[in-house]
Amino acid sequence: MKKLTVILISCLLATLPTLAQKNYVSQVWVADKGDGTYRNPIIHADYSDPDACRVGDDFYMTSSSFNCLPGLQILHSKDLVNWSIIGAAIPYALTPIDTPEKPQHGNRVWAPSIRHHDGEFYIFWGDPDQGAFMTKAKNPEGPWTDPILVKPGKGIIDATPLWDDNGRVYLVHGYAGSRAQLKSILGICELNADATKTITQSRIVFDGHDNHETVEGPKLYKRNGYYYIFAPAGGVATGWQLVLRSKNIYGPYEEKVVMHQGKTPINGPHQGTWLDTTTGEDWFLHFQDVGAYGRLIHLQPMKWINDWPVIGIDKDGDGCGEPVLSYKKPNVGKTYPICTPQESDEFDGFTLSPQWQWHANINEKWAYFAGDKGYARLYSYPVSSEYKNLWNVANLMLQKMPADNFTTTMKLNFKPTNRYKGERTGLIVMGFNYAGLILENTDNGIILSQIECKNANKGTAEQANGTVALKNGEIYLKAVFKAGEKKVKESEGGSNAIVTCTFSYSLDGKKYQSLGNAFQAKEGMWIGAKVGTFCTRPAIVTNDGGWVEVDWFRVTKK
Repeated sequence: MKKLTVILISCLLATLPTLAQKNYVSQVWVADKGDGTYRNPIIHADYSDPDACRVGDDFYMTSSSFNCLPGLQILHSKDLVNWSIIGAAIPYALTPIDTPEKPQHGNRVWAPSIRHHDGEFYIFWGDPDQGAFMTKAKNPEGPWTDPILVKPGKGIIDATPLWDDNGRVYLVHGYAGSRAQLKSILGICELNADATKTITQSRIVFDGHDNHETVEGPKLYKRNGYYYIFAPAGGVATGWQLVLRSKNIYGPYEEKVVMHQGKTPINGPHQGTWLDTTTGEDWFLHFQDVGAYGRLIHLQPMKWINDWPVIGIDKDGDGCGEPVLSYKKPNVGKTYPICTPQESDEFDGFTLSPQWQWHANINEKWAYFAGDKGYARLYSYPVSSEYKNLWNVANLMLQKMPADNFTTTMKLNFKPTNRYKGERTGLIVMGFNYAGLILENTDNGIILSQIECKNANKGTAEQANGTVALKNGEIYLKAVFKAGEKKVKESEGGSNAIVTCTFSYSLDGKKYQSLGNAFQAKEGMWIGAKVGTFCTRPAIVTNDGGWVEVDWFRVTKK
């Protein structure tokens, strides 16, 4: 266990979670260079399809969370470069609720928008199987209202509202071809004054099939009498940022490409949000898809020329910018301390720390956060009777990969029951392929294995690349992540980074022993690879089971 001094102050820290979060500084990726400039990506983690808004001096961002819960994580910044996670708009569950819990890989929460209107925060998003949802809150840290299905319809995605000057409320959205059987078009409908339901059908206002295939993710704004739709096109890994404008909400819309990759290494620079500062500057947040790392967040300078935005740096003067790798920080009138999204966890709180997400709707029986004791106790939860591997296990407690090169180390104490065998826990790197260090109680005692599972989504079985017998369940597990050269998909024009993981363990926290094979991480369904832990038991009927006590989980350079 941790030192006595840490335990004594754990209760105090638990009562001040926001303060502790704002002070977190990563050891592995900091965008703020400390000299008035920043580097991209500003967040080297998978915050897909980002959207943000400014309220006074504060910026708030959310992103697609798909099947992961808590969903719609909320990040806060004072300067657009330094960010902290402050909560989540969907803390526990999304409907429909499956029993037993099962990950809905790649489904549920797509491309949200966050807006502030008349003293309240609103988040809209599309569920590709149900339609456009909305939740709202007085405080961005919550509580948020239960989600409301604003526009039912299979294939309705990527929803953004606009409160017009005349009091009318509009909603722009895209269509998911996999459900709607039509894509590359954008629609606009009108909402009631409360923004809780549609009062008109959607009208298609733009068709991208001719020049902008896979147009999606629209964001709706109004400026100088023009309605603007900012929309990515051309595909996630290969596309560009398109902007449409019209004097009429329903068009016709003029079109202009305002940012593309150009000669930069930033593939597919698009899908994001326009923001301004109190000092009058304009900026654009967007993502870059980098394979197993996920969709990383970039910040680009932006300016208006002849009522068209130019994003990035326009070196040739054609009105279409290219993304920057480094730039002067936004002028927000003040200088704020460096902070980054949370990563390491000492488990000194009494709730799930905000960097963690489960792989499905949350069951309250999965974990006990014992901040006074300095650990998180994960109970062995039964897998389904159809279990093949960890792909469809819901109680995976995971977080995003935070940098190109980093190390994760965790200390745990596995305490399985003696009544039956097959309980498991450990450190995992999860995606379509996954690997990890797994402890299992067997007829021969506790066995540590370095396991690997290729094409987990297709139901393939794990294989063990090395095993070690343990005397007890107290152990330190480590995974080292290193970036390799990028493989370029010439047919698509995109890039896919290679991330190699190696595994080791220690019985004393000092001397580590390698185990098994190196593993190349792979992304999941619409998300980057994630790292974390779990605790399961076989699908047998029993009135209790064992558990693992996770003492800490740390993200470091080495």
